[in-house]
Amino acid sequence: MLMARMTKLWQYEALCVLEVLGYVFAGPLANQVLVARWFRARRGQAMGYAYLGLGAGGVVSPMLVNYLIRALGWRHALEFVALLLVAMLFPVGIWITRSTPEERGLRPDGEVGAETGNTASATTDSSGVAEAVQTKNFWLILLGSTLAIGAIGGVIQHFILFLKDCGYEASAASRFFTGLLAASLAGRVLVGYAADRFRKKDTMALFYLSVGLSVLLLGAAQQPAMAWTFAIVFGFSMGADYMLIPLVTAECFGTAALGKLLALIIMGYSLGQWGLPWVVGKIFDARHSYDLAWKVMAAAGVLGAITVYAVSPGEKRP
Repeated sequence: MLMARMTKLWQYEALCVLEVLGYVFAGPLANQVLVARWFRARRGQAMGYAYLGLGAGGVVSPMLVNYLIRALGWRHALEFVALLLVAMLFPVGIWITRSTPEERGLRPDGEVGAETGNTASATTDSSGVAEAVQTKNFWLILLGSTLAIGAIGGVIQHFILFLKDCGYEASAASRFFTGLLAASLAGRVLVGYAADRFRKKDTMALFYLSVGLSVLLLGAAQQPAMAWTFAIVFGFSMGADYMLIPLVTAECFGTAALGKLLALIIMGYSLGQWGLPWVVGKIFDARHSYDLAWKVMAAAGVLGAITVYAVSPGEKRP
């Protein structure tokens, strides 16, 4: 709302800091912990649908905002978006959402053998931060997610530029990218069901492996059929990336300190999200080709999968 009235660059920068602060408190991290505490037996499905909303918003919002800017101007467009956020988030946050099911006298989905309102069962199998960071599982999750998500970031940030270098028009490149995002939406839901039926760390390793191997398809992306195959396989696998991290972390350490542990893991894989796209750019600048860069990203994804597969849920030893 305040951005609609800004007249100086410093005002925009200050409001961006405020927006990021709000995103941290109300964004994926808070929702990951919320879903993990409410759901056990169907935690994967719940996380998948939550991330389906996140992905759908990412697809719809650019089109909505562009329409509003053309129809109302950017200042009124910002006001409309602000009112929409308030109208949606305040009622949900105040009247619907509760941090734990115990606040409503309920038990988490799938929990058995506990008295209603008893919170002890939700935390007895949970590890504290100090204990968790001394285990190999924590560092395996951190390293594996850093490598795989870094590889995803490296591909996503350079994908359209790469397609243009392959000779595709900007409109065609955008269609491939849209197809990739659409495939990621399907991946979020279906991966959630898979995570409830198989070991979560094995599911995470499988899709990280799929991310890594699919990048090799870019070597033949000059053929439209191969480019579409990559977009669908990579996009579907990409849909599993962020949502499986809280599932595996909760499987290993419980939910008592899940927010703090996820914050540490996010800080770690953010370095991969920043660093590997930079590496791709450096390789392209040096060689004027993405071939080596894609091989490096593929190797990062495969190594991330191997690392996550080595996780041993239930093992507490340092």
